[in-house]
Formats: sequence, C-alpha cells, structure tokens
Amino acid sequence: MVGDLDFVVSAKESTRIMESFIGQPEVESVVASGQTKSSVIVRGGMAADLRVVSDQAFPFALAYFTGSKEHNIAMRRRAIDRGLRLNEYGLFRSKEETRDVSLLEPCATEEEIFSRLELPYIPPELREDQGEFEAGEAGELPRLLEWTELRGSLHNHSNWSDGRQSLEEVVEHCQELGCDYWAVTDHSRASFQANGLDRTRLRQQIKTVDSMNRQLESEGQSFRLLTGSEVDIMSDGQLDFDDELLSELDVVVASVHQGFSQNEAQITKRFIAAAENPQVHMLGHLTGRLLLERDAYAVNQKAVIEACAQTGTWIELNASPYRFDLDWRWWRHAKKMGVRCVINCDAHRAEHAGFLRLGAGMARKGWLTARDVINTQRLSELRRSLAAKRDHD
Repeated sequence: MVGDLDFVVSAKESTRIMESFIGQPEVESVVASGQTKSSVIVRGGMAADLRVVSDQAFPFALAYFTGSKEHNIAMRRRAIDRGLRLNEYGLFRSKEETRDVSLLEPCATEEEIFSRLELPYIPPELREDQGEFEAGEAGELPRLLEWTELRGSLHNHSNWSDGRQSLEEVVEHCQELGCDYWAVTDHSRASFQANGLDRTRLRQQIKTVDSMNRQLESEGQSFRLLTGSEVDIMSDGQLDFDDELLSELDVVVASVHQGFSQNEAQITKRFIAAAENPQVHMLGHLTGRLLLERDAYAVNQKAVIEACAQTGTWIELNASPYRFDLDWRWWRHAKKMGVRCVINCDAHRAEHAGFLRLGAGMARKGWLTARDVINTQRLSELRRSLAAKRDHD
C-alpha cells in the first residue's frame, strides 16, 4: 500500500550520510547517489529516497513530504495570496518561483510555517486537503487521539480458537504492556476453520476467565480479562449464538466470515440486523478486506453507519495492518453521525498488541479524538458503556 519511502535529513555535510544510506544491509541496489539525493531499492522491492537539506530548509522539506499533493497545492496558494512563494526549499518574499535564500522568510519549525500562512499547526495525518484548512481557520482542529490513551483491545483471540497464546500468557503480556483490560473474543462455532467455540466451550471459557479475574483481584492486581465472542453473522442475518448466551458475555463483536459472494443489499442487511441486536456491542472489520490479498465485499457502509447511529452500536477500527477496517476516510462521517469507534488489535499473537499504535494512527487520519474512541475509557467507565449499549432504545 506504500509507494515508496522518503527520508529527510538536515546536515552541513552529506557525504558520510549518503554512504551510510546506500550501504545499509537492506539495500539491494542503488539507483542513484549524489550529494543531496540518493535513491535505492530495498529488500522486498520498495524504493527509498534520502534527501539531505540545510537546517533552514528542513522544516519546509518535512512539511512538503508529509503533505498530500492536494494539501501542498492549497498551501502554495495560501502563500501566493499573501505575496509569498512556498516550496520544499523555503517560504520566500517573492511573487515568482525562487530558491533565493536572501528572500527567505525564516521558519525554524513546521509550526512557524503554518503560523506565517495564518493557520494553526495542522498534524501530518490531516494534510489531505479534506477540510483541515477550513477547520484551522475556524479554530476547530481536533486534539487528535494519542496511542498512549488506549487502555486495551476489545477484539482478540486466544488458543481456545485460532490464537497462539493461552489465557495465562495473554494476562502476563497485557500486564507487561500496562493495559487496564483485554477482551478475549474467540470465534463462534460457525468459524470451524478457526476452531470456533461451541456453547459448551464458551461457557467453560467464561468460568475460566472469571476464576482468573478472581485470582488477579486476590493478588491486588487491577488488570482484568473480559469475556467475549466474535460471533458470526450468518448468511440469513442471524447470529451464531442466541441472545441468552450472548448476554452472559462482557463483550460481543459481530463479524461476517462467510457468504462474501452475496450482493450489497444482502450483506448490508446482515450487518444492520446485527446492529439492531441489543446484545451486540460492535461490528467487526466492516468490509472484510485484506489489503493486497482480498478485496472488500459489497456493503453499503453509509447505511450500516446510519444503523449504528440509531442503535448506539459501535464500529471497530481493526488495527491489523492487513485490514485497517473501517477505512479512515469514513470516520469523519461516522463521528458526525455519533458512532463511537473501538480500536481493536484482532490479536492472534503476543506481538499483535502493537497494532494498537497503528490503529491510533489510522484514527488520527480519521480526525478522531480520545472521546470518540471507546477503549480510551478506564475499566469502570468501560463497564458502564458496555451495559448502556445493551440498554439502548
């Protein structure tokens, strides 16, 4: 999904930096090497460029390479409207394109560039020319979510289904990470290929988690496991478990894992039916896409978002780098509709807990704040939110 990698460095002398760059063990071939720019192909076929600029040019180069084409065009227009010229080399007091340093309007940071163009600092994730200028002028840019504000994940798997960690290993690892909670939502019985749990095994897991939480409490530990299920939404819109069983769980994620060939109306209807079930807290990986592997199935995302807004159902931002689903482009609309986000790892291994940071990055691109994301809540608040979802009219 990434076209290439751009590295920007400021230095007075570039020779040793360039030699180090092209000599990295990951470099398979050198396309070009010079004093200010080198291009290489790294292991796996990715292109990577290194640019070395002066200290005074660095903030301008950084702003240029972190902005989309559309954002950069809008920034240049703002400069022209103010009798200036902006490019990756600087902001100049000129009506013509120039790199004349004698005309340079000095800016030591990106913040100073935006300020000189009568804007507050726009975070890199928002530099898409999708409303950030209007929001900045109106003083309405959000304080974006920080990944350290996330307290746990509400969609994860253990070795009871297709995960690799035991419940004990999950607890140990999540405590090391400093999480407040972690939901175990193993697959339901219909996902037989993922060793989905039937009713008997799920109730056994509930008892096991309850016992582990009592042990944690006796030891004075504040961390808790949450019981749950990633319950399949069947092809007819019914859930794989009945409401009575689902009501015994702390967390219910409803996902589609079958019937991908159905048309848009059919799949959309399935998700809306799940959203209308009061036992369901959230919808999982809404489009089913696997980036570079599987296209999204046909689903009317707008209609599903509207149904979630009416029912108080949350939508997952699946933080697996193969999913990032719901896509960041939909989150502003979901937020406007009042739909809350849950950033979930969909963890199957210990290292997948790191996906929380990736998910937060996608949430930032979707203009989300900590208040928009359920799993920034402390455990006591989260339990109230989980209960309130089931009481929603």
